[in-house]
Amino acid sequence: MRKINLGIIGFGNVGAGVIKILREKKALLTEKIGIEINVKKVCDKDIVSKRNVSVDKSLLTRNPKDIIDDPQIDIVVELVGGISPAKEFIVGALNKGKHVVTANKALLAQDGQELLSLADDRGKNIYFEASVGAGIPIIKSVREGLVANNFKSVYGIVNGTSNFILSQMSENNCSFNQALKQAQEKGFAEKDPTLDIEGIDSCHKLVLLTYLCFGKFVKISDVFVEGISKISAADVCYANEMDLQIKLLAIAKKEANDLEVRVHPTLIPKSSLLASVSGVFNAIYVDSDLAGDLLFYGPGAGQLSAASAVVSDIVDLTQNIKAGLFKPTLNIVQDKTIKNLRNTDDFESKYYIRFMALDKPGVLAKISGVLAKFGISIASVTQKEHCKAHAVPIVMIIHQSKERNLRQALATINRLDVIKEEAVAIRMEEI
Repeated sequence: MRKINLGIIGFGNVGAGVIKILREKKALLTEKIGIEINVKKVCDKDIVSKRNVSVDKSLLTRNPKDIIDDPQIDIVVELVGGISPAKEFIVGALNKGKHVVTANKALLAQDGQELLSLADDRGKNIYFEASVGAGIPIIKSVREGLVANNFKSVYGIVNGTSNFILSQMSENNCSFNQALKQAQEKGFAEKDPTLDIEGIDSCHKLVLLTYLCFGKFVKISDVFVEGISKISAADVCYANEMDLQIKLLAIAKKEANDLEVRVHPTLIPKSSLLASVSGVFNAIYVDSDLAGDLLFYGPGAGQLSAASAVVSDIVDLTQNIKAGLFKPTLNIVQDKTIKNLRNTDDFESKYYIRFMALDKPGVLAKISGVLAKFGISIASVTQKEHCKAHAVPIVMIIHQSKERNLRQALATINRLDVIKEEAVAIRMEEI
């Protein structure tokens, strides 16, 4: 029986999970694909610490060249994360005629086009199912199962840390800082959670989803990104009262001939399927022309969830090697109806706005007057109970408005002497 040799660079949580699955499911996988998948070498800076899977010491190395330069290794699995030296490992593997499996969304978002082009030139593949949604098979589903579809929009809850925090705030009436502390205590958030709570991780995943669904590699800098660190318990409470839920959404959607790409806290109806996605779970909603509306749901992190996706890629590549096939990774076709990336100023949305204003006659008239000046129409307004001395929350829902007009209006309103705090604005989507 033919044997396919793997080299794994990165023996952390996911790397250990990959070895665990390949070992425990070896008989099943061999029976299914008719090839033995063999882990020939495992590389990590730390080859001493104990993992939840044991590896023969003869397989361990600290030198990645022992994998990259080994002519017997067919597939390199890169699981170190980050930009460098991960990029050098992938480039080296491709140049040595090896296929690559990775979960590295940050690197692919930054340099994916370059790396995929290199893979194509070398007649090799980069597979990256685990880079978006961990074990949720979104990439294969879009690339293969929905190959005949054109896409109108993609909405993703793709960061479990942020979703856990917002879920805790909504379900347990706690503050952002309290929810973040709980996430850190449970191991759902890093000591420095910036990548998660400020939307950066979601942005990386959105770049990949945009490429898969619309055939366009957008730059990270082209994505509008706003995190959840400024979301208050009061806003979560008011949202609940209006039967709305706040979620950090990664959004890519076509508007006429423009493509919008943005990550930000978003108010959605509680009747939406995405609104029911709580805790560390992820979900990706796609609107396609043939298959209609689809929701992909599951754990977006975790050792075995992510490792399952990595193993799936390994098996796909193994079958291609067995059949002597090469299917270019760059088989994504750009949606030629998309002419431009829409500028942030031209985004249009309904908005939730909360002002903290003095409780005195004429305040509402001043606020609505400024909004009217900028062509912004109010759908509803509610004055809440006092929560600070001499200040009262005023919550408005405004009709579809341009981002530029709203920002200009809020900048003017924030300067009014009756306004005690900077206004909070949260975009709304009907999903």
